[in-house]
Amino acid sequence: MIQTLQRWLPRRWRTEPQLPDGPWSAILGSHPFLAELSGPDRFRLRQLSGHFLMEKEFHGAHGLVVTDPMALAIAAQACLPLLHIRPPSGQAASNPLDALAWYDDFVGIVVQPGAALARRRVADASGVVHHYEEVLAGEAMDRGPVMLSWQEVSQAPDAASTGSNVVIHEFVHKIDMRGMHAGGNPDGAPALVAGLWGTRSDAQAREHWRRTMAQAYDHFRESVSMAERFGAERPWLDDYAATNPAEFFAVTCEAYFVSRPRFGQTFPSLLALYDGFFRPDA
Repeated sequence: MIQTLQRWLPRRWRTEPQLPDGPWSAILGSHPFLAELSGPDRFRLRQLSGHFLMEKEFHGAHGLVVTDPMALAIAAQACLPLLHIRPPSGQAASNPLDALAWYDDFVGIVVQPGAALARRRVADASGVVHHYEEVLAGEAMDRGPVMLSWQEVSQAPDAASTGSNVVIHEFVHKIDMRGMHAGGNPDGAPALVAGLWGTRSDAQAREHWRRTMAQAYDHFRESVSMAERFGAERPWLDDYAATNPAEFFAVTCEAYFVSRPRFGQTFPSLLALYDGFFRPDA
C-alpha cells in the first residue's frame, strides 16, 4: 500500500527509492557505456532508475519471470537518455526527476524471452491490403506499453561495440512519440522548443532539427544503397536505420549513447544536434 501511494505522489514529495548496492554496481560494471559515466551522472542515473522502477510495472510473457536485476538493467538503460535532457516543456528542469515526464504516457513494460512475432496489415497505394509477419526485438506503442526481448536486452554489454541497444531504441521512440496526435506515426522529430541550439523560436528549433536530420538520413540511405548495389563498404550502423526517419533517429541514438566516440566520427553533425537536445545545459 505504501509503495502504491508513493507512486502517485509528485516525484519530489516521495521517499527516495533505495536501490540495492550490489545489483546496481553489477549493472554499471557489466555495461561499458554505464561504467564510464562520471560520479555525478551515476548518482543521477541511480535516482532516475529508482523512480522509474516505482512508476512502471514489468510483465513477463510466455512464462518468463522478470527478476529484480533484469528490471534494474532495463531501468538503467531506459533512463540513460534522460540524464541531462530537459523535460518536455523545454524549460530548464528544477529537479532532475522532471525528465521522467517523457515516459508519463505508459506504465507497462512487457518482457518476452526472445523475439516476438507481430502480425501486420497494411494497404498499398492501390488500396490492396497486405498481411505479413514481422519479427520484433522490441516495440514501443503510442500511449501504450513497451515490449522488449530479454534475449536482446541481455546482449547489451557486447552489442555496445556495434552501436546497438534495444532498450534505448524503444525508449527513444517513446521520446519521439511525446505529444504526437493519437493515431499518428513518429517521424524522428521529438518535441522541440526555442532556445535549443541558440534558436529564438520553436519553429527555428524544428527547422534546424529537420534540416540536419534530413541531410544525415539521406547520406545514410545513399551509403546503404551503394553497398547493396555496387558492393561499397557497408555503413557502421544497422541498415534498419534506412527504413524511415523515425527508425533513423532511434538507431542513431543507440550509438550516440553506447558508443559516443565512434558515433561522433561517423555522424559529426548529429553529435552536435543530439548534444543540443539531450545535453542542452551540460
